[in-house]
Amino acid sequence: MEATTAQANELERRIDLSIAIADVEKEMEPRLKRMGRNMKMPGFRPGKVPFAMVKQQYGDQARHEVLSEQLDRAFGEAVTAQKLHVAGYPRLEPKAGESTTHMEFTAIFEVYPEFVPGDLSTAEIERPTLEVGAAEIEKTLDILRKQRVRYDNAERGAAKEDRVVIDFTGKKDGVAFQGGSATDYPFVLGQGMMLPDFENAVEGAKAGESKTFDLTFPEDYHAKDLAGQTVQFEITVKQVQAPRLPEVDADFAKMMGVADGDVAKMRAEIEANLKREVKRRIEAKLKDQVMEALLKANPIAIPSSLVDMEIQRLMQAARQDMEQRGMKVKDMPLQPEWFADQAKRRVTLGLILAEVVKTESLQAKPEQVRAMVEDMAASYEQPEEVIRWYYAQPQRLSDVEGVAIENNVVEWVLGKAKVSEKAVAFDELMNQGQ
Repeated sequence: MEATTAQANELERRIDLSIAIADVEKEMEPRLKRMGRNMKMPGFRPGKVPFAMVKQQYGDQARHEVLSEQLDRAFGEAVTAQKLHVAGYPRLEPKAGESTTHMEFTAIFEVYPEFVPGDLSTAEIERPTLEVGAAEIEKTLDILRKQRVRYDNAERGAAKEDRVVIDFTGKKDGVAFQGGSATDYPFVLGQGMMLPDFENAVEGAKAGESKTFDLTFPEDYHAKDLAGQTVQFEITVKQVQAPRLPEVDADFAKMMGVADGDVAKMRAEIEANLKREVKRRIEAKLKDQVMEALLKANPIAIPSSLVDMEIQRLMQAARQDMEQRGMKVKDMPLQPEWFADQAKRRVTLGLILAEVVKTESLQAKPEQVRAMVEDMAASYEQPEEVIRWYYAQPQRLSDVEGVAIENNVVEWVLGKAKVSEKAVAFDELMNQGQ
């Protein structure tokens, strides 16, 4: 077997492979004999079928297997000899030739890009800063109280934050339109569940009152046949309920998981959890900026084969997520192009991070992984149990090690880039959904 190499473009390579027909035929005979040992045919005892009949039955299969193995071996030897780092799998194409002694193939494949991590000295990164104090704890308490709000019937006109139950019918040119009617429909005023003009019409109405009003849908309304159109709504308010927030007392503390109802202990736990969450969100914002800086500083070519593999992985994950939510995947066929940009970004970052980690020796250290596990376990009632669980099987630490490596990269980039601090408002940081 022989191999020659040619370069087609930046990452694509082509290797010509030559396989001797005699070598294939030579390896076929012992393989067919092994197949014959288990071959069953009427009139013959197992393993006693004549070789000629075995070859007739399994010859094509044996030839294909032997040829595939020889091509794999020839390809492996060629890329090893030339120190090529193959990405994905090769595509083998037969070559038309006049040789009667050899079969000629071309292996087409991609290699990983070779690059030196780019300069980060001009990259600008803003480090958000936020000190958690009494005001932030009170805001968090208010959020926790609102999450546990109860509603009591009110003998007054509906106001913002009230829960109302209504019947409504929408008509366009005197005819009811699809999706414009509902009975016993509940919503909370001021949360943007309904269009502003609709909520304004409900506000001030008491239980038992009915009214009719005109409403013009926005030009960008999702229902195209209603966008920009003026319709008439008839509503009947059936219930008005005022919000009642729980008091910050022993009962509330117990509701929050503090068994003895100690309010001071509850506040301390809220403060600790809040500081942990603020730290996580700040780290996430920093990490996002670091990844963008790395992408900008390293405009590398990436193997399309790796992007295709990542697209398939993302599609499979999306299918599983949809199935877990009770959705039928066949009702919404996924398209590869939906995932192309995300896959390209993930593959590019993966290649850049791997090179930075290798060149700068940023691998995760055992003590670093231990500290991260202990930090995660601290929010559980029995931290030691969580720590033991992670260390019971080494593969459970792989995700933690991955995050530790990313943290090392972040610190390395921050040491190279221009970093400035910028105070961030509590509401802004907590409302970014990170």
